[in-house]
Amino acid sequence: MRTIGRFVAGFFKWTWRLLNFIREFILNLFLVLLVLVGVGIWMQLNSAPAEPARGALLLDITGVVVDKPSVSNKLGVIGRQLLGASSDRLQENSLFDVVDTIRQAKDDRNITGIVLDLKEFAGGDQPSMQYIGKALREFRDSGKPVYAVGDSYNQGQYYLASFANKIWLSPQGMVDLHGFATNSLYYKTLLDKLKVSTHIFRVGTYKSAVEPYIRDDMSPAAREADSRWIGELWQNYLATIAANRQITPAQVFPGAQGLLDSLQKLGGDTAKYALDNKLVDELASSATMDKAMVKQFGWNKENKDFSYTSMYDYVVKKPADTGDAIAVIIANGAIMDGEETPGQVGGDTTAMQIREARLDPKVKAIVLRVNSPGGSVTASEVIRDELEAARAAGKPLVVSMGGMAASGGYWISTPANYIVASPNTLTGSIGIFGVINTVENSLDSIGVHTDGVATSPLADVAVTKSLPPEVQQMMQLTIENGYKRFVNLVADSRKKTPEQIDAIAQGHVWTGQDAKANGLVDSLGDFDDAVAKAAELAKLKTWHLDFWQDDPSFIDMVFDSMSGSVRAMLPQALQAYLPAPLADAALAVKAQNDKFGTMNDPQNRYAFCLTCGDVR
Repeated sequence: MRTIGRFVAGFFKWTWRLLNFIREFILNLFLVLLVLVGVGIWMQLNSAPAEPARGALLLDITGVVVDKPSVSNKLGVIGRQLLGASSDRLQENSLFDVVDTIRQAKDDRNITGIVLDLKEFAGGDQPSMQYIGKALREFRDSGKPVYAVGDSYNQGQYYLASFANKIWLSPQGMVDLHGFATNSLYYKTLLDKLKVSTHIFRVGTYKSAVEPYIRDDMSPAAREADSRWIGELWQNYLATIAANRQITPAQVFPGAQGLLDSLQKLGGDTAKYALDNKLVDELASSATMDKAMVKQFGWNKENKDFSYTSMYDYVVKKPADTGDAIAVIIANGAIMDGEETPGQVGGDTTAMQIREARLDPKVKAIVLRVNSPGGSVTASEVIRDELEAARAAGKPLVVSMGGMAASGGYWISTPANYIVASPNTLTGSIGIFGVINTVENSLDSIGVHTDGVATSPLADVAVTKSLPPEVQQMMQLTIENGYKRFVNLVADSRKKTPEQIDAIAQGHVWTGQDAKANGLVDSLGDFDDAVAKAAELAKLKTWHLDFWQDDPSFIDMVFDSMSGSVRAMLPQALQAYLPAPLADAALAVKAQNDKFGTMNDPQNRYAFCLTCGDVR
């Protein structure tokens, strides 16, 4: 019996030792990997830039283009080099890095042309793509060719491809042009079934951000307003393509029925349709495209492909800091209280950046790049107040509007000396709302009740109790006060009366060209125009741009690189279980819930445009 006991004890003893060994081995392996990745990143960051091979610059944009990525482009390159991370269509690329890459390549003797390979390009807002297109046009004008190659093109991919000298398409491919649409989820029936009480406080006929809580469909006012601006975006899209391809907008897209009629005559041959309507220049197989690229750019024996340098391997040299500095501060994403988080504008973080730029004697002007649908009124006011202080300190402030500068995005633009918007910017949406949900009826239906005492109705607020009438009245008063302040800020900024601003406010969304006609912006243009205006106002002859943003710490960079690589190396079946769902319906639910879930205004007041970023 004692022998059996010793055997059992020994078995568990050695099993425990084995488990400890495995645990320590895994931890040590992870530590070694962490050290190697850290050393690799340090070496990459401090290595001297290599001259690119003579040939093409391959503009193989992977993922989306944004004003301010969560992780720097260079870190993504290092992750791929060290850990072999595959392409990720959710990767973010800096708009300004892409443009700087093209502009440097224009003057680089080793770069003899550009090849657009956009199969992994997931899109960007129209002003951003127009800015990239401008850089491509400059490249073409220098005498160097731009070619686009692809099996198929979606609308975003084709927009960039249209700037090429020549577009190739696979004989089995298509140019998928279908128009723009915007959709939101509506919860009224669901909330009614769950017996959730929704208390809405708003000012603005067109303030549609609250409609998902109180309707099952879009209101007529919101439908009329959204139809106007989305129609203008589509017409501008067609006009740009038509100009690039030297055809008419009707040739680019003859309407759904016209497209169907043409395809029926061609037996459904989408590639032949694209060629016949001059959307592309040549139909060719991948082998034929490769042969043409080899003939143009030469052969690379090592890669066994035409000679090229990927944009992710092309090192952009930082220009010399000559002259005075123009600070560039980017407000990219929804505006929330507190510190900045990836994809969001932190009111405190942005205000601190503005303050640092204001107090820096080398900074002579500020360009605020706004690409935001708005958000917290309190956070917007924190940013606006600091901008006002910078202007009062004698530093000219110019706002450059990107894809969106709506609601809170316009609120923070009001202190500007000058506002530059793209014709396709979505701006305005001057209105305020508040939402409070309570679940007293839901709990009552399952036999749960809340009761207690309070010194005043204003103190008796809980999600499990009905909202006291006094609180409802106070909320509506604060919302109306916030709207009045918003209108007055705009009126003072634009030198108009509050009545004039109220007539074009009410939550109405305007495109940049309509905003210019209504006096909400000073001129139409892009980021370059905003910088030129800032230099003019500051009376600078020479200057350099200083992008004011917090860089990630070395440890953050290591872990971000490793997490991205782990995601890329997982099998597709396992990636489906990661937090970012792949199904379109799930993505839509998550995206809309994320917009509401991050709202953290201490007074529950929001200047937010729900539909501005939902164009597809």
